[in-house]
Amino acid sequence: MNYQWYPGHMTKAKRMMQENISLIDLVIELVDARIPLSSRNPDIDELGKNKARLILLNKSDLADPGENKRWMAYFKDRGFHVLEINAKTGQGIRAIYPKVQEACREKIERDRKRGIKNRPVRAIVVGIPNVGKSTFINSFAGKACAKTGNKPGVTKGKQWIRLNKDLELLDTPGILWPKFESEEVGKRLAMIGSMNDEILQKTELAVELLDYLMEHYKEPLSSRYQIKEINEEGKLTAGEVLALICENRRCYKKGQEPDYEKAAALLIDDFRSGRIGPITLEMCGQEQEDESRK
Repeated sequence: MNYQWYPGHMTKAKRMMQENISLIDLVIELVDARIPLSSRNPDIDELGKNKARLILLNKSDLADPGENKRWMAYFKDRGFHVLEINAKTGQGIRAIYPKVQEACREKIERDRKRGIKNRPVRAIVVGIPNVGKSTFINSFAGKACAKTGNKPGVTKGKQWIRLNKDLELLDTPGILWPKFESEEVGKRLAMIGSMNDEILQKTELAVELLDYLMEHYKEPLSSRYQIKEINEEGKLTAGEVLALICENRRCYKKGQEPDYEKAAALLIDDFRSGRIGPITLEMCGQEQEDESRK
């Protein structure tokens, strides 16, 4: 299966970001904590060159806590300001404003020396589709400023939001990039819901997800679907586990024929919503960095 999705509005969105970057002091980049590298658009580093940078590991409650700590250290080592947040529940949101001030300290001090008063920090909020940008903005602002949804492509145009006298945010549509260099990147993006589900073959995607979970997260997978054989090395294939999920969750078509498509959708939804447990699809380490950028 070829995991690619780049609808026309993304080209327009990228152009809009390029046109507005000269107005910006800070780039706030949201990434999905479950795939911190694969959910980073490589164009953002070029776009945000010479700007203060803040990376927010969003949906951190859905990711492996140990891996969250390793990814925090990874980004700090590379010169980024970074925070772990959950935009939906508000976890970590209060720490953002002080972090913005810290990231823009040089700019604020420069303005002060020039006698420029009351000029707010202008930050652009960027990220891939369905990473939670609008939810983050609403949570940060404490009110509904941006349109939200649980599918990619809800935000279509730019929107300036004044949070207070010190900070303005520019909300932007989620953008992917025209071609993923690695199939693994596209696969991970599909798993977390950053592509249009209608273009995906969910059964194939579910088998790929099961292969990974059976290698790294056997216990929570076994517990969720009550399939104890998962814990026995080499006992079951991913396809056989999907068949057992069909059976255990009574996913049948007429005539008691297994409905693998329904079971696949159930598994993917359980993963995305965290019902299987906190799971990271991209472990922190040089090997993963090299693989995701091939």
